[in-house]
Amino acid sequence: MIEVQVTETINCPADRVLEFVMDPRAYAAVDRKIGAIDWVRRDGDVTEFRFGSKLPGLPGPAAKIVSRMSRTPGERVDVRLPPIPANRLANLVSEFSASWVCVPAGEQTAVTRTVRCGFKGPMKWLAEPVLRRTLRPDVEDEMRQAKAALEARQS
Repeated sequence: MIEVQVTETINCPADRVLEFVMDPRAYAAVDRKIGAIDWVRRDGDVTEFRFGSKLPGLPGPAAKIVSRMSRTPGERVDVRLPPIPANRLANLVSEFSASWVCVPAGEQTAVTRTVRCGFKGPMKWLAEPVLRRTLRPDVEDEMRQAKAALEARQS
């Protein structure tokens, strides 16, 4: 299993960070792991969307998956993959979770982004060594871009 955790301090309130995360079409501009989005369904603090997922460093076309995000207002967004039949990819993944945890600090927010994933069978031996090298720089870049996008909106 691979786990990457990156913290970035962003000049905006936690609620704005979390609302940005809950909008997959907006967030896709800063996250290369989100490819073409087929649909988005939002009901209050839960967003589901289907998209082409591309993991950094892994060859091949983007795999279509459904992601479910749940927001705890002012605090965090947690991501899980709904089970089969919504996600055929679930046959290959032993675990996937992600989160954005916000800790307000005056006018700023410390945002900790965590991505955790593990694979089953042969995918474990193919994907995990690659992701050990490529996932951290990808998430660091994602957080730098999220910071820039959110702070640009503040102006």
